[in-house]
Amino acid sequence: MFTSITQIRVRYGETDQMGYLYYGNYALYYEVGRAEAIRELGFTYRQLEEQGIIMPVAEMNVKYLRPAFYDDLITVKTSLRELRADHKIQFHSELFNEKGELLNVGVTTLVFLHTDTKQKSLLPLPLREKLEPFFNK
Repeated sequence: MFTSITQIRVRYGETDQMGYLYYGNYALYYEVGRAEAIRELGFTYRQLEEQGIIMPVAEMNVKYLRPAFYDDLITVKTSLRELRADHKIQFHSELFNEKGELLNVGVTTLVFLHTDTKQKSLLPLPLREKLEPFFNK
């Protein structure tokens, strides 16, 4: 399993009238966690795109447990629990407040596509090579 930790402070503009982190912004927090996880592996989304691979979101499942509020420091735990052999990758996200309380969980499934043809692609070999040590223990 590969896990990455990122922290994000809830900004005022991300909250709703009740002062809660707006429910639609959780997807943005998941994206920050994914991008930073890939960066920890020595890659960026930009590099993957330059290699001719894009990663659109195919599915996202979210469960809201507790609210996050303006100015809370949120810890985003992003995990890859399996290294798939097909064209999909699933990022598991868990968001915690400063007290360590679990606020939200989600799973985002992305697919690898060739930029030019939009046809399915396997996990790019350089990224697979970076991930394999976390799954071959």
